[in-house]
Amino acid sequence: MSTTNRSGNGRNSSGRSGYQYDRGRSRQSTTRYTSNYQGQRAYRSSTTSHHRRKRRRTPNYGIIAAVGVVLMIVIAATVYGLKSGKQREAVVTTENETTTEPETELVKEVTVDGITITGMSREEARQEILKKYTWGMKVHYQDQVYEVANLLEGKLNDLLEEIYKGEPDERYLLDTSGMEEAVYAQVEEMKKLWNKSAKNGSISSYDAASDSFVFEGEAVGVAIDEEKLASEIQNALSSKNFTAEITATASQVQPEIPISVAKEKYKTIGKYTTNTTANSKRNTNVRLAAEALNGTIIYPGQEMSFNEVVGQRTAEKGYQGAAAYSGGEVVEEIGGGVCQVSTTLYNAVVRAGLKVSVRRSHTFAPSYVTPGMDATVSWGGPEFKFINTSSAAIGIRAAYSNQTVTVSIYGIPVLEDGVTHELESKKIEDLDLPAPTYEEDQTIAPGTEVVKSNGSQGSRWETRLIVKKNGEIVSNEVDHTVTYKGHNPVIRRNSSDVMVNENGETIVPTESSESSEASVAETTVATENPTQASSPIPQQTEPSPVGPGEGPGNVQPSDEVMPIWPGNPGGDQSQLAAPKPED
Repeated sequence: MSTTNRSGNGRNSSGRSGYQYDRGRSRQSTTRYTSNYQGQRAYRSSTTSHHRRKRRRTPNYGIIAAVGVVLMIVIAATVYGLKSGKQREAVVTTENETTTEPETELVKEVTVDGITITGMSREEARQEILKKYTWGMKVHYQDQVYEVANLLEGKLNDLLEEIYKGEPDERYLLDTSGMEEAVYAQVEEMKKLWNKSAKNGSISSYDAASDSFVFEGEAVGVAIDEEKLASEIQNALSSKNFTAEITATASQVQPEIPISVAKEKYKTIGKYTTNTTANSKRNTNVRLAAEALNGTIIYPGQEMSFNEVVGQRTAEKGYQGAAAYSGGEVVEEIGGGVCQVSTTLYNAVVRAGLKVSVRRSHTFAPSYVTPGMDATVSWGGPEFKFINTSSAAIGIRAAYSNQTVTVSIYGIPVLEDGVTHELESKKIEDLDLPAPTYEEDQTIAPGTEVVKSNGSQGSRWETRLIVKKNGEIVSNEVDHTVTYKGHNPVIRRNSSDVMVNENGETIVPTESSESSEASVAETTVATENPTQASSPIPQQTEPSPVGPGEGPGNVQPSDEVMPIWPGNPGGDQSQLAAPKPED
């Protein structure tokens, strides 16, 4: 019975293999049938095509080939576009997956100060903790409020970093210790807002009527109790009272020098005097510059500019044309002689122990001060400047009287008791006499020369800052060196073949007239320069109407001219541009 069923089902004793064999035979039969059928169709199709080819023209294979190539290009482009699109889609998908991937959430049971953050991302945990610990700490002082920067954020970020980057523990506490540095940084910010320095009593103005300085300015300061304030902020952090309202306390700071003490401490700390000439116009300029300088107040740390204080020297202000050097010659110049005031101020400043920031020597050696101890000025430059390095304001007194100009510095002493500063200058070298300049003069005999001016040699000077204590020299270092130009000799000569008289009439020289002219020439030289005929370096019988080196025509710098200050020897300005005309 079972055999019949298996046979009926196409099975034999080998089970499914017999079934598979029968199916294989069935497929072979079907294939043969299909092959015969397709063969008959192919024969009929071939016969039909044969008859049709008899009626059709020969096809254009060139067109067919071109169409095929175009189709191949289109298919290739389509396939490439699909592949590229899939690649871009993959890249976009990857990027999206990277940027949108959520942060790892905690699986383990974790609490922070009793707050459960299990299943939360780092940011979710941060926000959950901040719900409990809202920041809003403030400090009050009088009617002002300072909002303390959120000092909790750094600590919380460090804690979450520890939890989410490793294998976390089950319980954590938000630690607020070790924040002293951050607390003091906040206290410093509050000190900037509320602390007020005490103001010492000092001179604040000048009363011209009484020729005296007025004292005022004493003020009490305020200082926040920073230790107490820092302690209260730290206590609030420790107790996790992040919205604490703290009140700052302050105390008064008394000035170190009240007005009563300042009046006792102030005195003349530097003074210097130079002699002027009998030239009334030049003395007028010196007087006006001294008056402009008098009463000037310079506050601690402030730099004083001579040109800014005295201002431009103009005829409208009363300055007059006075003898001054221009290109090595004496000319009339508005404001000539003002350099003597700046030089006198320079020496007073050095004696006061203040810092000279800008100074330049004259081109020619001055006569009213030892060379090397001068400070030339001119509107627009050169300039003289110094800085008040004392702890209180200083005042300048300047006055002209009886052919002398005196400048003094009024303030609280900068130098220690018994310590003095002064300059000492000496010549270290004479330079060669410059080449002569010639003036044509047909009033002298043809082919002859007459010395009008012998000129003078240039010189190099070394200036030292002498520091003494109780009269004993403790330092004498070189402060600066300077080179002054010499004056060109001036020679009159007649290089023509003719001679003219005072009326401009041509005369024929004779032997006797030539001899007479030579005699006259010698007399003329002796009259014009009575001291120069016997010496190659002219000697002045009285002070020159203008100190050599003054005047607007100084267009060549000295070899060594420098911004200099006491204690900074060897300054050199030789690289500076040519100076403008001096006063």
